[in-house]
Amino acid sequence: MHLVGTCVLSFSLLMASPLVSATVSKSFKDCSHFFYMQSPPAGIKGTNLRRVCQKYADKLRYATLYDSSHHLPLYSAFIFKKSDGKRRMDTPWMYEPQLVSDDDSGNMRALPLTEDTPPLIEDSQAVLEDYTDAVEYRRGPLNPDLHQSEPDDKSSTYTLTNVVPLLTNLLDASWNPYLDIIRRRLNNFCHGKSFIVTGVTLSGGTLQRDNRDRLGIPKYLWLAYCCPKFDRNSPYEVRFMFPSYGGYALNEQTDHSVVEVPLKTLESFLKSHTDTDNDLNIFYKGCVSENTFKKKRDLTSVSVVSV
Repeated sequence: MHLVGTCVLSFSLLMASPLVSATVSKSFKDCSHFFYMQSPPAGIKGTNLRRVCQKYADKLRYATLYDSSHHLPLYSAFIFKKSDGKRRMDTPWMYEPQLVSDDDSGNMRALPLTEDTPPLIEDSQAVLEDYTDAVEYRRGPLNPDLHQSEPDDKSSTYTLTNVVPLLTNLLDASWNPYLDIIRRRLNNFCHGKSFIVTGVTLSGGTLQRDNRDRLGIPKYLWLAYCCPKFDRNSPYEVRFMFPSYGGYALNEQTDHSVVEVPLKTLESFLKSHTDTDNDLNIFYKGCVSENTFKKKRDLTSVSVVSV
């Protein structure tokens, strides 16, 4: 009885002590600036989807489309700025209380340090215990801390509403090295900010705990970036990868390589491997170069003068 009371008290204290804030709604209205041209990806389907504006230290950090039925995010969208590639090692894992109750104030909090997670949290989202016996899988962030520049931005990625179960071999051998390649590419050749969306398709398989389906297992992990303003004098081997490009990897034991492809190719691939509409698009109008806009404006000015 004393132990139960302690757990309830600990949960109550956590609910009253905000660490990270977030808002959950049917739209991304409050955090649309994390999407290119303020337009979220179109055509991605799912059951019981929740749109989460992730907020840390009173500042919005990124946006997540969360599938409550499978207890995992379908994608996270964020703005990339020049990053040092370093990770945070001192941030506790957090959960989203607004997935627990629509009436909650919206402050994301550290998971309770008790032996058992309160049922209200566990019923609405993933918890640390879901990964305890999943020996082949690790928590893989869709918005990774190594793609963030500021310490608080890095810390905000440590929420279970931003991670999916990925094979350890995929993370170590292929995906994390690929993320670093993208980081260095955007650091070197993108002028200003880039928009990144990282997501998953579902395999139909699940991770179980206590004979219950707990987490959907991704089949494919994918990433796309949009850099509207880039270096046109970049080396030939990367020049064609701007203003947009993407990649995907199979989350299975057979093959862990990351395949880099043009944005349109990635969108066609996702249409054939997931439940999407035919009009699926990740970036508004496929991410248009600002250099193109400038060129058109210059041509318009010339024609006006000629008249």
